[in-house]
Parts: sequence; structure tokens; C-alpha cells
Amino acid sequence: MPANDPKQTTYGFIAALSAFLVWGLLPIYWKSLITVDPFEILCHRVVWSLVFISVILTVMKGWGDTFAPLKSPRDLMILAASSLMIGGNWLLYIWAVNTGHVLETSLGYYINPLVNVLLGFVFFRERLRPLQLVAIGLAALGVINSVVSHGELPWISLALAVSFGLYGLLRKIASVESLPGLFLETMVLGPFALGYILWLQAHGASALFHQGLDVDLLLVGAGVVTASPLIGFAFGARRLQLATVGVLQYLAPSIAFLLGVYVYKEPFSPSHLLTFACIWSGLAVYTAESVFTIRKVRRLAGKTPA
Repeated sequence: MPANDPKQTTYGFIAALSAFLVWGLLPIYWKSLITVDPFEILCHRVVWSLVFISVILTVMKGWGDTFAPLKSPRDLMILAASSLMIGGNWLLYIWAVNTGHVLETSLGYYINPLVNVLLGFVFFRERLRPLQLVAIGLAALGVINSVVSHGELPWISLALAVSFGLYGLLRKIASVESLPGLFLETMVLGPFALGYILWLQAHGASALFHQGLDVDLLLVGAGVVTASPLIGFAFGARRLQLATVGVLQYLAPSIAFLLGVYVYKEPFSPSHLLTFACIWSGLAVYTAESVFTIRKVRRLAGKTPA
């Protein structure tokens, strides 16, 4: 692919934008399955993701390197841990959406980039720059305001942000690409998920084939809505500047925020607004600082003699 190819950049932007749009609209999808137990939804999500990714890998002839990580005990352990982390994140997200906590999921994914900064500091000794500290401090103020105003820790938001941050950390240190990695993770969870679905079928307690064709199609389609945005994101991320991807990542929680407030009419008091305002301010500082740093690095690189 030619460097700075405008056509490839456009394709990348469309792919990444589509991925974040799908992620932002996922609450609508899971709400459509509100009659199904969240754990059963999770199991279908795992099983049909495994099927869908298998088809994609076959079409793309990507099986060659897919099982290579299994030869490394280290990568195998990392993928086992990441599969548990993403499975827990998916389950909590589905449960939160279908029990009226869309706003808290939005807050969690707003916090996630700042959690990533902290994880980089803790595990990779990445130096925290002053404005990054300011951004994290503003996010902390938002959490403190939530505790003071409502008397409880926003545990759903924090659990989603931390679990997804740890998942990203594990995937960063595993020697595997995004799509093969997701295949291996769903392969780890797949036997347990399929076993549970079959157990439900045997006891007549499964939603599949018992709640109508629309529910059946949505359960099977869970694999498509899981893997498709990941493929689009991976395609776009390779063709876009990091700053562009960094800004686009706020689209998904912003859509979820609008859905929570205006579509699902979840409680949103002035104290909630203050919490979000603190997080938004932190993200604004973080994004501006990231863009400034990237531009500075590129400017210095341009001055370096070849």
C-alpha cells in the first residue's frame, strides 16, 4: 500500500467510522434481545463469532498463522487470560444495557483511554506527561463526584473500562494479529458456551427456536456484529493517523450517551452531567496533548538528517 495514498486513507476512514458507529449502536441490538438471559446472549455471541470468523479466515486464506501462538506456552496463557477478560467485559456490557445502565456503559468507554494511559505507566513504565496527569485527575474528579452525589462507586463504568483496558494490555503483549487472536479467544470460550447452549436446549430453557424467528436471527447475528466492527477497525487503523483513530474512538460512547439520555430516558441529573463534564474535560485535555505530541515528534523527525 503506498504511503499517504488518499484513496486508501478514505477507505480506512470509512471502515473505522463504520466500526465505531456499529459499536455505538450495539445497545439497540442487545435491547432487542432483552427477553433473553444475558449469559445466554454471551454464549451465542461467542459461538457465532467463532463460526463467522472461521468463514472470514477461510475467505481471506488467513489460517496459515492463526494457530502459531498455540506453539508458545506464553502466548497460549496470555490468550486464555484475554479470552476471560473479553468474555467478562461482553457479559457485563450486555447485562448493563439490558438492565437500564446504558449511560454507565458510555461513561466506562469514555474513561477507557485514560485507564490505558495508567496501565502503560504501571506495566510498561511509560512516563506520564503533565497534561496526561491533568486528564487523569479530571476523570478522577468525575468518579469522586459520582461517589459523593450518589453514595456509590460507578462500578459498572469502572469495571468495563478496566476490563477492556486489561484486555488491550494482554493483546498488546501477545504475538497475534487481531482477527486470528479473536478466533483463538472465542475458541477458548467456545466449548463452554456451546455446552451451555446445548444444556439449555436439552432442558427446554433455550431462547433459540423458542422465542420466534426474530430472536433466532438476532442471536445468530451476534457473531457478525461482534467481528465485523473489529475487522473494520483493524483495516482503518492501519491506514489512518493515530490522532484520527483517537478522536474517532469517542464516537461509540457518544452514541451510547445519546441513546441512554434521549431514547431510553435513563436518569440524568445535574450531578450526572457534572460527572460526564469532568470526564469529557479530561478527554479533551488528553486528546489535545496527544495530537500536540504526535505533531512534535513528526516535526522533529522531519528535521533529522537521513
